[in-house]
Amino acid sequence: MNDRRRLVGTVISNKMQKTAVVEVVRVYRHPLYRKVVRSGKTYKAHDELGVSPGDKVRIVESKPISRTKHWVVEEILRVEERSEDDLVEELGV
Repeated sequence: MNDRRRLVGTVISNKMQKTAVVEVVRVYRHPLYRKVVRSGKTYKAHDELGVSPGDKVRIVESKPISRTKHWVVEEILRVEERSEDDLVEELGV
């Protein structure tokens, strides 16, 4: 194993060519108020595996691929099940 950072997140969008937008959610307790806080950050990741929105993926740090892309989709952890109704709505039929 190498020293690259690895994050687990959910794919939000895959509308760009070979690029997926992945949201990584971090849950932590506020240091003063002790409330549980959820914060999320989006990363653009190079996608050779063909992920779709809703999939849970692991992304790994890499050298800069483009101006905004510094991560690569390493593996798909869980594939989101899509029904035929979702496909019909997406096509706009």
